[in-house]
Amino acid sequence: MRLEPILAYFVFSIVTSITPGPNNVMLTATGANVGIRRGIPHMLGICFGFGLMLFLVTAGIGTAFIENASLMLGLKVVGIAVLVWLAWRIATAGRAKAGERERPIGFFAAVAFQWVNPKAWLIAAGSMSYLQPDIAPVWQAAFFGLTFAVLGTPCMLLWLAFGAAMQYVLRTDRALRAFNIAMGLLLVATVPLLI
Repeated sequence: MRLEPILAYFVFSIVTSITPGPNNVMLTATGANVGIRRGIPHMLGICFGFGLMLFLVTAGIGTAFIENASLMLGLKVVGIAVLVWLAWRIATAGRAKAGERERPIGFFAAVAFQWVNPKAWLIAAGSMSYLQPDIAPVWQAAFFGLTFAVLGTPCMLLWLAFGAAMQYVLRTDRALRAFNIAMGLLLVATVPLLI
């Protein structure tokens, strides 16, 4: 692989990892509701899940999804339903009562979410444009997945930390409720990407 495409892909990875999208909105809400330490499994699930998805899509399995209209329609319908459901859960989340602990999105749920995440599919499709004909697709796919997992982690940690920092601003139940509603609405705003 030549150096220029590698550097270009690094920039692509950082920009798409740090910009707002469903994962980053949910990480912000997770950080605000449960803090950084308890939000780490959510973040690691995104890193692993998206890295795996990116590997599989750019290695060739993505062609089966992209070229099958019925399969893509099914993914869109499921994606919309999951996003609306997650938005509702975030918007209606309240402060945990004394003795209770808010249950954050876990590792496996975050891994599974990548398959219905519209931004993840857009990034995977965009990544396919970086494939070079003189290198085996499986090696490039491994490079793409690993690059996103490594470069995306600090980007996502910023969103999680931002949410956790918001805990100091969201001391009242009313402020937390308004924040959660705003995060839920932002998540719903990503639905048009699927349509």
